[in-house]
Amino acid sequence: MLQQIEGSQAVARAVACCRPEVVCAYPISPQTHIIEAIGVLVRTGELAPCEFINVESEFAAMSVSIGASATGARAYTATASQGLLYMMEAVHNASGLELPIVMTLANRAIGAPINIWNDHSDAMAASDAGWIQLFAETNQEAVDLHVLAFRLAEELSLPVMVCMDGFVLTHAVEQVDLPEQGRVDAFLPPYAPHQFLDPADPVSIGAMVGPEAFEEVKVLAHLRQLDALDRIPELAAEFEEIFGRPSAGLVGTYRTEGADTIVVALGSVLGTIKDAVDERRRAGQRVGVVGITTFRPFPTSEVRSALAGARQVVVIEKAFRAGGGGVLSGDVTLAVQDSDVGVHTVVAGLGGRPITRRGVESVLGSAARGELEPLSFLDLDNAVIEHERARVLSASSPGPDGTATVRRRPPPVASPVGEAP
Repeated sequence: MLQQIEGSQAVARAVACCRPEVVCAYPISPQTHIIEAIGVLVRTGELAPCEFINVESEFAAMSVSIGASATGARAYTATASQGLLYMMEAVHNASGLELPIVMTLANRAIGAPINIWNDHSDAMAASDAGWIQLFAETNQEAVDLHVLAFRLAEELSLPVMVCMDGFVLTHAVEQVDLPEQGRVDAFLPPYAPHQFLDPADPVSIGAMVGPEAFEEVKVLAHLRQLDALDRIPELAAEFEEIFGRPSAGLVGTYRTEGADTIVVALGSVLGTIKDAVDERRRAGQRVGVVGITTFRPFPTSEVRSALAGARQVVVIEKAFRAGGGGVLSGDVTLAVQDSDVGVHTVVAGLGGRPITRRGVESVLGSAARGELEPLSFLDLDNAVIEHERARVLSASSPGPDGTATVRRRPPPVASPVGEAP
């Protein structure tokens, strides 16, 4: 059913169609509208039977999800940014216990300094936590990926995190084809847990495992993740057959035929990148786009195949490792390590800074001229960086770097860069 609707509201309705039996969450922007909407559906009886549990923290939200899932209930929660960090111990426990919890991550920057706007630093902080991670480009994809996530989680007995860009998607109002209950029921069967706690047959879960078995446990978790690489395309095909529209699978390509430069990215920025690629194509530059939906497990073979024939790859990512570089680009580099493809990392959009079509076009222009550095930052104010570096070295104004940077005080005209003002 087509409806003009906010992304958060659309996701809430999609989740409700998946018939979760326990929903527990603690509000944090920009996730709050999703949980509020589900709470209303539970209160009015539209989502029933379902227990909506107001908890006192994000750690409690994941802990209650673990308890619910362990007893055989279909469990769902949502969070963002610092909320994900607060629940991180339990996030690892959920995957270690092989519990098929589904969680929406409304991507938001991690502080300090505090920032409520969108980037992918929260998802990257949890990229090695043992959860499957799916990234939505649009609100339609966010809706569809939640339906797919419940099926995938329960088949593999692994938790799944659906990532949608905070505010950019969660608060955007656009036309979405909301799933019909009958079609969701045809795609998603009633939950039949692989394991659950039963008072009539008591067992312990999460018991201590010593060195003699811990490595095997982790390897088995790795192999279960890899199973998702085979299952996701199959589920996407089944989804298309039932719902009559394609669902995102592992990766998506756009105008990659004959491209010598290919841009790789995650999430909503792909729309802007595609517009920029269209413009550069009209100007004669052979460029294309690869959008990665399944970030964990990383679809190495599919990415390698999608980038075959490219001379250079430009990874535009909304997170990076301080002191290390790109996160997504590290996986892309491994995927093409046996080829002659050069990989460039462009960090953009940190803390919600706009990524414009013109900005992406400038990156593509630099790529065409062979001027891209291995690591660069889009729209970086170098004057602020240089002044702050000089201030710190001079120790003339002690205090947090973030505070001084926000003030944006330009260096005195008479002071060369690198000398104390």
